[in-house]
Amino acid sequence: MATAATALALICGLAATGCGGGTASEEGPTATASAGVGAVGVVLPTTTPFWQAYDAAIPRQAKAHGVKALPTVNSNSDINKQISDIQTFLVQRVKGLVVGPLDSAAIRPGLRAAEAEGVPVVAVDSVPDSGKVAMVVRADNRAFGRKACRYLGNAVKTGKVVQIQGDMASVNGRERTNSFSTCMAKNYPRIKVLDIPADWQAGKAAAGLDALYNANPDIKGIYLQAGGAYLVPTLSILKRHNALFPVGDPRHIAIVANDGIPQELDAIRKGEIDATVSQPVDLYAKYAMSYIKKAMRGETFSPGPTGHGSTIVRLPNGLLEDKLLAPMVTKRNVNDPSLWGNRI
Repeated sequence: MATAATALALICGLAATGCGGGTASEEGPTATASAGVGAVGVVLPTTTPFWQAYDAAIPRQAKAHGVKALPTVNSNSDINKQISDIQTFLVQRVKGLVVGPLDSAAIRPGLRAAEAEGVPVVAVDSVPDSGKVAMVVRADNRAFGRKACRYLGNAVKTGKVVQIQGDMASVNGRERTNSFSTCMAKNYPRIKVLDIPADWQAGKAAAGLDALYNANPDIKGIYLQAGGAYLVPTLSILKRHNALFPVGDPRHIAIVANDGIPQELDAIRKGEIDATVSQPVDLYAKYAMSYIKKAMRGETFSPGPTGHGSTIVRLPNGLLEDKLLAPMVTKRNVNDPSLWGNRI
């Protein structure tokens, strides 16, 4: 498992540039540019290799953007703790918050408390259902589901495919599930999708897959909505059932994940899994710091192209989202040095 210490190297070569989307010009790295702006509190939702890498990237990106980031706190998959973590930062008189929402609806009291104090918030990885945030920094989670669907659909063509779902209280879990299921139903009618609700928890993924495999030993594919949480238990359960065969073996169960952690890339190299969608954890940290700095200065943002190759869109709930790119990784490009998972 990647640790926060080893993940720190991922950001060492990153330049610090700002973002576009109708704001002031792109900012370069400057340690003094935000003098007097105030401290930023960073709240992580949980502990997985993905979030460990993000956590490790924060200090470097904060320094590069001239942001004073306090030591991060981790809500450990507990939404009540996450609300408490936000309130604790507000008591400490932070001037900005960067939060990875655990529950898209239940995060609202924390956002309301921040708004009441005049503290801007940048949401990372997940979209709040309501409440005020200056920007949401994330990738297109619907595309995650569609990419996994297309890969598994073309590989399997007919039979049973398992979808190990994320938390449906999170917009990420809902979007990945709905896009995957809709794509399968529309394009691969001969494939039956079997869902395992796992709530981003490895234990639930393991128990669910074990029970489902006992009843369905003929499954041909698996979609892991979070490789950081589900990869290890999935490979362990398949191995225990003598069902872990390499890519190319006619008995191989095709597996597509989401995250892009180093363990997934290694599993692709070994032929244990087929592909993953690499969430840009390095860019999450980079642009979270850029946006919160600008928001603390009172800058606002508009829909449109950014200066870093992405697009800011207005979501149905009125929030703005910087939709960052997330590449599909297979055996063909798994050694690409630009992938963040290859730089830690």
